[in-house]
Amino acid sequence: MIDIRTDIPAELGPLSWLIGVWEGSGVIDYVIDGEHVTQEFGQRISFSHDGLPYLNYSAYAWTTDPLTVGGSAAPEKPLISETGYWRLSRPQTENDPGPGMLPGAEPAAFSTVESVESLRGGDGFPVEVSIVHPTGVSEVYLGAIQGPRITLATDYVMRTAGAKEYTAATRLYGLVEQHLLWAWDIAALGQPLATHASARLARRE
Repeated sequence: MIDIRTDIPAELGPLSWLIGVWEGSGVIDYVIDGEHVTQEFGQRISFSHDGLPYLNYSAYAWTTDPLTVGGSAAPEKPLISETGYWRLSRPQTENDPGPGMLPGAEPAAFSTVESVESLRGGDGFPVEVSIVHPTGVSEVYLGAIQGPRITLATDYVMRTAGAKEYTAATRLYGLVEQHLLWAWDIAALGQPLATHASARLARRE
């Protein structure tokens, strides 16, 4: 069951079930040069908003058992972090702020439930997600929201000169029995798109 909140910008309605802090555990299962990398991890994800029509996103993960790569082991330690923004995908109008710090015209764009509903397509509401990794990778995902399910695929990936090879990804998020489940497939290190990691997270009070 999804609770639709009325205390947020109307444009966040389709994304509102994500708002909050989620914590739980997951598993990495990825093949590098024919060898499986398996790793259990803990993760905390936060979705918040500051009154603007997008969600602030941050995620942090840490290892919860020894890393196994061909039999070698490593102690528990911080694993990854990422940050970004989630919003409905649509052309920006003169009623939106920007570029830079320029204010938008009044009234705010898509400020009613009816106007937001006009953005719904045959596959649900289009969504756009920007995620930045501290390892020199930036991603933009495009996808769709259908009730408690979000599917995403990279539109582009940008890497700094020193970043490891990472060329594409898909992500799937779903609300199942009040838990946030996600799966992440990646194309990296010279390999095609393949299963990478998944997790099950519970909402923290």
